[in-house]
Amino acid sequence: MSSTPPAPRTAGIEPDPYTLTAPWADELNQDVEEWDARAEFPWEKWKVIQRSGLLAVPFETRYGGSGGTLTGTMRALEGLGRTCRDAGLGFSASTQIVSVGVPLQAFGSEELKSRFLPGIVTGDLITAHAITEPGNGSDALNISTTATRDGDDYVIDGGKLFITNAPIADLLLLYVRTGKPGPFGLSVFLVERDTPGLRVGEPLGKMGLRTSPISEVTFESMRVPATRRIGQEGAGFLILDHVMKREILFSFSLTLGEMEHRLERVIGYAKSRQQFGAPIGAFQGVSHKIADMKIAVETARKWLADTGAKVEAGQDAAIDIAATKIVVSEANKRTALDAVQIFGGQGYLTATGIERDVRNAIGGTIYSGTSEIQRNRIASLLGL
Repeated sequence: MSSTPPAPRTAGIEPDPYTLTAPWADELNQDVEEWDARAEFPWEKWKVIQRSGLLAVPFETRYGGSGGTLTGTMRALEGLGRTCRDAGLGFSASTQIVSVGVPLQAFGSEELKSRFLPGIVTGDLITAHAITEPGNGSDALNISTTATRDGDDYVIDGGKLFITNAPIADLLLLYVRTGKPGPFGLSVFLVERDTPGLRVGEPLGKMGLRTSPISEVTFESMRVPATRRIGQEGAGFLILDHVMKREILFSFSLTLGEMEHRLERVIGYAKSRQQFGAPIGAFQGVSHKIADMKIAVETARKWLADTGAKVEAGQDAAIDIAATKIVVSEANKRTALDAVQIFGGQGYLTATGIERDVRNAIGGTIYSGTSEIQRNRIASLLGL
């Protein structure tokens, strides 16, 4: 099996962004089990991510970026997933790219871009976006956190939950209500961590992606200058749509790389592990599982490549995005469980890292809109 899968037809970037993080594999994968057990953000490995250039891929060169494309960024994150066994670190890196930098570059004022993008591109400024709320979950149209205009400022009150990177973030992008419930009542603000009235909670313990910290964030009479608004007042849903498409494409390209690595590992194990005088891969109970894993990897690749190309071309991809999220996240969970079964007792041990893949995979069917939400969206777009 090739160590570098073929690039999607739309990439066209030299050198292939897939290989960006490969030279740093040893440093990224050192003591992964221990970091996962401690559920700590690996700061030293973040510096490796910074040095790799991964965080710069989608940003314009005038801000220090590489000037890459959407599909080039997907390709770079797929390579990170193939290289790095710390899925939490990868998830934080994907969040770093899409949460603030992408919408700031697309919709922000030149003043904000010049001030903040260079630090975001290098990873010196860590970022998060605050969308989900305790009472509304994925129901973005009914966000209850409010921003009330007061002279040259807005005053923000409310709270957010499950905010990836919040415990380590320097900058947060807030999605808040400035109008009536509905798509035109949302606005977006960029705030710094030390803004009076902003409180970041303690990191929350969780099942998987344990090195990617999450917490709640609350705002109490937090005063934010109107110049920190991203886009026009009421344009928040437009920005959210732009971000969520890329969040799904980026984070699940990372997942594709993780599935590629899992498949290679399982094939190697099935060829070397002997039972009843033969490699276990000779038994159909094992080989058929592996064949299904190969189909899952290639199906995920096709959905990501086709959907990424449609988004990059500015075509309607609403159903494709939802379907891609379902296909890749559910395939990741299924193949992670199959890998445990193939590895048997070894797969059940934390030292092999196979059980960690299962814990990490569960989150993929929940974050960025659950599988149920995505199926509801597809059904709605079909007129049901």
